[in-house]
Amino acid sequence: MREAPIGVFDSGVGGLSVLAEIKRLLPNESLLYVADCGNIPYGEKTPEFIRQRCSVMAEFFVKQGAKALVLACNTATVAGVADLRRDYPQWPIVGMEPAVKPAAAATRSGVVGVLATTGTLQSAKFAALLDRFAIDVRVITQPCPGLVELIEAGDLHSPALRQLLHGYLEPLLAAGCDTIILGCTHYPFLKPLLKQMIADDISLIDTGAAVARQLHRLLAERELLASGPSREAQFWTSASPEHLRNILPLLWSGSGVVQEFLL
Repeated sequence: MREAPIGVFDSGVGGLSVLAEIKRLLPNESLLYVADCGNIPYGEKTPEFIRQRCSVMAEFFVKQGAKALVLACNTATVAGVADLRRDYPQWPIVGMEPAVKPAAAATRSGVVGVLATTGTLQSAKFAALLDRFAIDVRVITQPCPGLVELIEAGDLHSPALRQLLHGYLEPLLAAGCDTIILGCTHYPFLKPLLKQMIADDISLIDTGAAVARQLHRLLAERELLASGPSREAQFWTSASPEHLRNILPLLWSGSGVVQEFLL
């Protein structure tokens, strides 16, 4: 069981940013990744639809013999993680949430910005995070339609992307944000571009590393940490495998087989 793989999924390729953090902290683990690109973006879908996709992913990973599940998607976590924890009590399950707590602790100006999908920002879970951790700070939220689609296309630095991002950053910077939460797993891939567009003293915070640490803790508690060596990562996509094969080298430093996900 220790050498069983870990299942990770996202609505698309954004969760590869989380997968990289897991690989960095847990190099002996074998990783399975499903990109539900045929249904992207989750941020515009109903909670019921997302919960159904979460169940499909979980059943797939059961058949693959996974020992743990990571929802590398803020929107999927909001909609589906509670149901998954109820339905699969045998698994350590780790979800995502915007890094409101560390951002509130890090800000010096008292103003925190959040770049996220519409679904995440409108969720009760996000509202609860603000109520719990952001009492003493001002939080400026910015939905970012279109960003996920450009990143899915492998666009990390085009003029069109830069223009879109500038429009989303402008109100945050105008409000005096000195800390910006990247509230979608796709957005860490934009860090190089973002750093060109903001002052050096503005912090960018995402939760990929925190998710990897939580996964490590849960596996260690259950004595499920692998001793290795790990197998090559395996990837599935519900859209064109050829497209994922083409952009994978941009977003993933390792190798891996890409297959079609038919469910």
